[in-house]
Amino acid sequence: MQNLDLGSLQNIRRMRNSVKRQLSLLLFFFLQSLTHDFAMAGNRITRGESLRDGDDHEPLVSPDKIFELGFFSLGTSTSRYLGIRYGNIEDKAVVWIANRAKPISDKSGVLTLGNDGNLVLSDGNNSVVWSSGTKIESSSNTEAVLRDSGNFLLSETGKSKVYWQSFDHPTDTFLPEMRVKVNQRMGENRAFVSWKSSDDPSPGNFTMGVDPSGAPEIVVWEGNGTRKWRSGQWNSAIFTGIPNMAASTNYLYGFKLSSPPDENGSVDFTYVPSDRSVLLRFRVLPNGTEQELRWDADIKKWTIFQSEPDFECDEYNRCGNFGICNMKNAEICSCIKGYEPVSPGDWSKGCRRRTELKCQSQRTNASTVLEGQKDEFFTLKTVKLPDFERVLASTDSDKCKEKCLEDCSCNAYVFANGIGCMVWNGSLVDVQQFTNGGASLHIRLDGSELGTNHVSSLVIIIPVVVGVILLGGILLFLCRFRRRKATSASACCQNNDVSAVDVTRSKGSSAAAISGSIDIVIEGKPVNTSELPVFSLSTVSAATYNFCRENELGRGGFGPVYKGVLQDGQEIAVKRLSGKSGQGDEEFKNEIILIAKLQHRNLVRLLGCCFEGEEKMLVYEYMPNKSLDFFLFNESKRALLDWKLRFSIVEGIARGLLYLHRDSRLRIIHRDMKASNVLLDAEMNPKISDFGMARIFGGNQNEANTVRVVGTYGYMSPEYAMEGLFSVKSDVYSFGVLLLEIVSGKRNTSFRSSEHGSLINYAWNLWSHGRAEELVDPSIRESCSKPEALRCIHVAMLCVQDSAVERPNMASVLLMLESETAALALPRQPTFASRRSSIDVNFVLDSSQYVVSSNEITSTLVLGR
Repeated sequence: MQNLDLGSLQNIRRMRNSVKRQLSLLLFFFLQSLTHDFAMAGNRITRGESLRDGDDHEPLVSPDKIFELGFFSLGTSTSRYLGIRYGNIEDKAVVWIANRAKPISDKSGVLTLGNDGNLVLSDGNNSVVWSSGTKIESSSNTEAVLRDSGNFLLSETGKSKVYWQSFDHPTDTFLPEMRVKVNQRMGENRAFVSWKSSDDPSPGNFTMGVDPSGAPEIVVWEGNGTRKWRSGQWNSAIFTGIPNMAASTNYLYGFKLSSPPDENGSVDFTYVPSDRSVLLRFRVLPNGTEQELRWDADIKKWTIFQSEPDFECDEYNRCGNFGICNMKNAEICSCIKGYEPVSPGDWSKGCRRRTELKCQSQRTNASTVLEGQKDEFFTLKTVKLPDFERVLASTDSDKCKEKCLEDCSCNAYVFANGIGCMVWNGSLVDVQQFTNGGASLHIRLDGSELGTNHVSSLVIIIPVVVGVILLGGILLFLCRFRRRKATSASACCQNNDVSAVDVTRSKGSSAAAISGSIDIVIEGKPVNTSELPVFSLSTVSAATYNFCRENELGRGGFGPVYKGVLQDGQEIAVKRLSGKSGQGDEEFKNEIILIAKLQHRNLVRLLGCCFEGEEKMLVYEYMPNKSLDFFLFNESKRALLDWKLRFSIVEGIARGLLYLHRDSRLRIIHRDMKASNVLLDAEMNPKISDFGMARIFGGNQNEANTVRVVGTYGYMSPEYAMEGLFSVKSDVYSFGVLLLEIVSGKRNTSFRSSEHGSLINYAWNLWSHGRAEELVDPSIRESCSKPEALRCIHVAMLCVQDSAVERPNMASVLLMLESETAALALPRQPTFASRRSSIDVNFVLDSSQYVVSSNEITSTLVLGR
């Protein structure tokens, strides 16, 4: 019995040990599975790991949780897809799908790294649904990683070698940092394919990509290869067929073309946003429309930032060959000048030339063509350039024109900055007329279409020759007279006494752009400045195409401003003051004095000047996005200024004024701060301009008095308008008014006929009754940061107080704007604005000296009694 008991005990012990081993194994596998699941919550898959479908399996998540890779269904469908979606926002838009054409019917999908190192997606039957299918070295150990850019890469573990990436195999979505190959030898790159419908991601009927023939452009094709829409040619800055790009350039767009080409002659189109924190994507929709969408964190929705095609004229070649589409016309289709409809009423057949070109008729019947007759060019402005151009090597527009004339099959030409010489030998296809933007197309016509080359009678020729000789004699006399006059006025700035400031320039040739120093004297002491380039009249004239109206950007109080391009390709803005006008001489010299030495990112940069004969001109850097008022007070463009951009502009203006008041070598009072004097560069950064009214303070001077009150009504501080006293606090007052305009989107002058009388009074009434939020521009009211907007209004009310002593300086203003914790004082009710009459001239004692310029600048003498 005892032996039996001992044997039983040994058996029991063996059984216990066996159970322990089994429990240990179970625990080991359980812990391993937990560790495996934890690893899957990361951003990579390595050998031996897998990503499974199912509610209890986490997707791969990029490091900053911007994107996630996992399984999902679309709409009401039960089909399962493996793809990449946005990760940490409410609307998880899909940007890439692996098995878009072959969905899995249930939740049995598994993504693994196969024995050959490739990514493999299998279903419940172990059938391969999708694979990366790339050649991998047998000795390589691979891993797949999801990055914050949305790119899913298959690479060699621990090394930079990439075997496959999702960015090289996109579906319908283009993301920032993606690269789209452009190679003329390879031809069209139809990189993106639309979904079949909003719930069906299988390949649809439209593709989007790059056509590299000629100048590269974005094209949307239908399934049979027919073009549906195109962006127009890329000129290294914008797509010329999208007019709103010209108005905003790199603020709205960040497209770049890589350089130099790789070993295969390919370059890449990429998109790099100015603000990388903004989520955005481009899609080709199931209906063939291309859209740019941006995530609005305030309303938690994707907003359509830009969409093409938007109008009927955006349909490819809507009016046929040699036709032109214009949405402004009642009949949107018409023929280009010199052409007529092939079949009236049926624009699909396009137009045909009315009169044969001279070069063609000379070939067929040379005896009927007079010697010296030739074809001419008609310029069609602000258009989307035709498709299927050829790019030729040419140095300027004249040589481009010559090349077109030498080829009888050439129907049009353009010499465009960033592209060069483009010619069209076939039909002019997909031409669209814009209200603004676009380019000028030079169309070849028979001279008779333009009223030339049709008169050969000696009765006409002889008087013309005589007239030319007489005119030549008159011009020769005038040229000699002007040359003598110009010799005595070759200096950039004459030494005419301007208060305490003298401006002189060392003598030098004006045949080309040269440098001459400018000396400034303040309180009898010279102040050295850097050299300021001086441009000859011929240089500036050539840059602006002889100051043609097409290049005019606008007109200020002292003359027009033109856009120009120097020979090295640099774009400039030329402010031209007529020498025959007595108005503005002091302002012209004052502007040279003040901004020749100023260097700040929020001040417009003066590149040089021209002072030759009766011409006085300032040459500035070109601001492609015009002035702030161009956007702020335009109903159709105001929405482009979202709150984030408006606040950035406010900060930039404040920093620029702070530099003028405190940080520059000379303390400068601008005296004419307003929306039209804030220019916007390609990135929509604000730059303060127009220093014609500005004054320099010397030493420890804090305040000055003037008998000549200049500025713009509505922006003038009370002490300046009434007594001629100005200081840095005068600019603070103007900044406060401008700040209210930026927040509200309303001009200060728009309230003159209302019961409030001014924007300041209107803002005070709302602020004092706790309704300041109603002042915010309705177009951004729902999406703006309300605390920031209310703080801006509060700061503005402090800036427009009647007493200069009670206003903050610009250093305090900037601190209050940028700090959420800064304590803000309570403003007093402004009373001066309410006393102003609607015509703003009650305090002018001598009406004969009251002058209003074309841009609302006033110049008034305050006389003592």
